[in-house]
Amino acid sequence: MTRKEINVDELVVHIADPVASSTDRANEGSLRPVDLGEFIGQTELVNHLSIVLQSAKARNQPPDHILLSGPPGLGKTSLAGIVASELGVSLRITSGPVLTRPGDVAALLTDLSDNEVLFIDEIHRLSRTVEEVLYPAMEDRRLDVMIGRGPSARSIRLELPHFTLVGATTRTGLVAAPLRDRFGFVGQLDFYTIEELTQVIERSAKILEIGISTPAAQLISSRSRGTPRIANRLLRRVRDFANVHQRPQIDSATAEDALTTFGIDTLGLDKVDRRILEALCRQFASQPVGVATLAHVIGEEAHTVEESYEPFLLREGLLSRSNRGRVATEKAYRHLGLVKPQN
Repeated sequence: MTRKEINVDELVVHIADPVASSTDRANEGSLRPVDLGEFIGQTELVNHLSIVLQSAKARNQPPDHILLSGPPGLGKTSLAGIVASELGVSLRITSGPVLTRPGDVAALLTDLSDNEVLFIDEIHRLSRTVEEVLYPAMEDRRLDVMIGRGPSARSIRLELPHFTLVGATTRTGLVAAPLRDRFGFVGQLDFYTIEELTQVIERSAKILEIGISTPAAQLISSRSRGTPRIANRLLRRVRDFANVHQRPQIDSATAEDALTTFGIDTLGLDKVDRRILEALCRQFASQPVGVATLAHVIGEEAHTVEESYEPFLLREGLLSRSNRGRVATEKAYRHLGLVKPQN
């Protein structure tokens, strides 16, 4: 395939998706802050977490279990790493979908070292049977294990080391109440301001040794959907564009050219976002449509539309949702250069 035949839109169709791919997770490792002093944004949450951790260190005891909630890409995994770093202990990382059986949790918990931090991402996706294993582990540091089957089966109790569980969720309402009540500290992460994202980009650019002007960083920030993960992803794509076009310094013009090339418009919408709005505006002509039908029309999974794209479109006032379905707003029609039909 020659260079002219490459369809950039097809290559970066998910560039504005806040959910991390395996490549993103590998790239994010070097950019993660290592202590609370380096963490940008979430000021109130960081202050509260600092008090909790300082108190725990002063008492020489592990802190309460911590639940972090908020949209993807805002820094929940980074904060889990910071908790372990601030306490001077190791971090174990797993996720709710991986822990499918009670035995998975038992093996993980019994392998922990004293005072270690266990991070469970997407904790709302734990099954009920797995959650029930966590309850006594979180409250009393014990694990009840069944040995054998049938009439000869018996239960033995295992004592667990001191540990801190850090859970992360994008859907707080889906975390079972008995599990949620066992977290001593619950923190909510909010979307970032353009000013905060500019700081994130300038810090990442310094680590990646990318020359970038403040106006260029602000331009990228304004199209990053309030999400550091997207900001860092866009920064890397702008860097790629600058390298290919032999521009040693990323200025506003270079950032604008790069974002246009990669299909990121002035509101931060990418190809999938615009496809959603165009389907609502053109094909359904302001008539409500269900998420399953909408997903089928644009060629995406329904849960991807609902969890990855719809929240931003709702927040920006480009889409409204009711019991009857999804409808594009007047702002969406204006952004696409269309006139909303009169009902």
